[in-house]
Amino acid sequence: MQAVKMYTTAVCPYCIRAKQLLKAKGVAQIEEIRIDLDPVQRDHMMQITGRRTVPQIYVGDTHVGGCDDLMALDAKGGLVPLLQA
Repeated sequence: MQAVKMYTTAVCPYCIRAKQLLKAKGVAQIEEIRIDLDPVQRDHMMQITGRRTVPQIYVGDTHVGGCDDLMALDAKGGLVPLLQA
């Protein structure tokens, strides 16, 4: 299974929802990068994604996007194949 990395904050309901979906799809470990605790990581996230909001989710080297993007990918049947790639 591909590694999953997620840029998050402490009290983000979308981050929680995204983590729940990923765990339901069999993801055992998610590398969480807390941008509310580390301004350097916030700046890095904005540079590599072009976005300011959390979560920002990577599956392997693929930037999936935010929670809505993750849900849409799953609805199209693309999440499991990406996780298993």
